[in-house]
Amino acid sequence: MADANAYESVILPAIAKRVQNIGDLALWQRSRAYHDLIGYINGTSSAIQGIKSTDAMYESDMLRKLLRIFELLEKLVEKYPPLDQPQRFGNKAYRDWARDMREQLPELLRQLLPPGKQKYLNELQQYLTEAFGNATRIDYGTGHELSFMFFLCALFKAEILDEQDIVSAALRLFKRYLEFVRQLQRTYNMEPAGSQGVWSLDDYQFVPFIWGSAQLSVRSPFDPCKFVDEQIISDYKDQYMFISCIDYICKVKTGHFGEHSNQLWSISDVPSWVKINMGLVKMYQKEILSKFPVIQHVFFGDLMSFETVTAGTTITSARLGHVAPPPSKRKCIVPTLVPQAPQTQAPPPPIEALAGDQNAGDSSSESSDSSVVLRPSASASASSASLVAAAAEGSGDNLNEIPKEPAAE
Repeated sequence: MADANAYESVILPAIAKRVQNIGDLALWQRSRAYHDLIGYINGTSSAIQGIKSTDAMYESDMLRKLLRIFELLEKLVEKYPPLDQPQRFGNKAYRDWARDMREQLPELLRQLLPPGKQKYLNELQQYLTEAFGNATRIDYGTGHELSFMFFLCALFKAEILDEQDIVSAALRLFKRYLEFVRQLQRTYNMEPAGSQGVWSLDDYQFVPFIWGSAQLSVRSPFDPCKFVDEQIISDYKDQYMFISCIDYICKVKTGHFGEHSNQLWSISDVPSWVKINMGLVKMYQKEILSKFPVIQHVFFGDLMSFETVTAGTTITSARLGHVAPPPSKRKCIVPTLVPQAPQTQAPPPPIEALAGDQNAGDSSSESSDSSVVLRPSASASASSASLVAAAAEGSGDNLNEIPKEPAAE
């Protein structure tokens, strides 16, 4: 009873959408949340390089408890089977599933969180419940994936997950989330949210390609030009997140891979997985995190804060191409942002430059960034050209030496 009374007395931090217009995008790109998310993504990339999804790895008790959330969510899918209806997309049974999920998740999270972390319940449940799609439109996209990234990053910021969970949070917890949302997409025929069709990287996901390329940046058993080979997919789809995504695409789409997934097809021209990872991070910042239709739906709170970072704070980059140090020797995520040495950095894009993106991107809720204490890098230049160009930019390579697909008219 004492614990229950203590919980009732906790004042949960209010969270709200903060990007109300195009001008707010510049504030978002200077926010603590933006820096925290990118830092978290890059820090995880550094930690998981050379590690297979099937390898043994450290899992804390809290991470195992979080994994069990998906058992409940799968039971709810069984409870609400798809209806027999004529529409191609959007089975209305999803709305019943989503309503029940939103009713049960808050109590489940409350039971999981330690007493000293109950103050973060409202913020964490907001990120998690937004991570499974939109019940009105019955769609799912990179914005919903971004909400789950906020959830993961916030767990580390609140020190609910510990530093040693950095690898298993990606290769166990995020992988489990990925498998489950694919189940939702297939069961309820969910429409891709804000997809640009053949010119998008993927209809539904983005982050697994970033982390998947990081896994392959050390001791990769195959070159990038081979990732669409049937034998490579068959042999490595369970071991590497990138290949599991390619396998899923091949199952849900028909025709030549270069026709239905042109952006991914162009990756095979990039000579190394390290450069692919660099290009994907730049593309993520440009095509997802800089789009007003995406970021206008993002919630900010205490853990993922809209507060502006200290002048001179840099966004850290992934250090790929060598085996990462063990968690005991690595500092990846910190509860509060650590100021770093000033570094020349391109300013946020002007409002006029962002105005052209107002109607582009994902229509689902998102938000992004995190702080990781790794080697700082110069800010990526804004270029929406092909992924091949993004990977070569800033890498010291001559673009003319990298074969590319002909530019689309």
